[in-house]
Amino acid sequence: MKITFLGQAGLLFENNNSKIVIDPYLSDSLALEQPAKARRQPIDERIFSVRPTAVAVTHCHADHYDRQTLRRFFSEGRGIAVLSPVSVWKDVRTLSEGNNYILMRAGTSVSLGGMRLHAVRAEHSDEAAVGYVVEDREENAFYYVTGDTLYNEDVFSSLPHVPLKAVFLPVNGEGNNMNMEDAARFFARTRAKYAVPLHFGMFDSIDPSRWEVAEKVIPKIYEEVVLQ
Repeated sequence: MKITFLGQAGLLFENNNSKIVIDPYLSDSLALEQPAKARRQPIDERIFSVRPTAVAVTHCHADHYDRQTLRRFFSEGRGIAVLSPVSVWKDVRTLSEGNNYILMRAGTSVSLGGMRLHAVRAEHSDEAAVGYVVEDREENAFYYVTGDTLYNEDVFSSLPHVPLKAVFLPVNGEGNNMNMEDAARFFARTRAKYAVPLHFGMFDSIDPSRWEVAEKVIPKIYEEVVLQ
């Protein structure tokens, strides 16, 4: 499995048969109404050459559900599987025809070629928010993308009973997200092998190296996240 960090909370998962993009924010749309949230990282246009098997959205906030970014991925009638919670479901279907729009709730799983996505609960201000466990069916490995969430025991009860190779989780401590201390507790609770901090560096000066987790792997934007 190759995993590329797209900035903020965006990730690209690739194996031999599937390419799945989760929560891509590859525009500067937030800056139009909130100048303080002008992006601090450039947009890498090469990402739009990827032809994804699926695009998955965790919740309705614009840095996770970005219409500008999705319209570009949806161009040329690509027939993409589009996975989204109910808070996004109605709006996302207006962006493009010809895609396979799939409503995701905690407990729903969808097979996508060489991968399978399992939706799990998230505890966030969008009450329909979900996270995703990405199952690499070629390597029998599991990766947990929490989406935006707080620490909540009900989240763990919705996880499939599988060994997690890595958990990708927010550490910014704002906007109903975990701070670094709670993210460390969350990671320990999942028993994943690696912890990958997200939700930093796009609109803020958060230093993820301050996160006191020995098993952390700090991602670099547009580069592969190496887990070994």
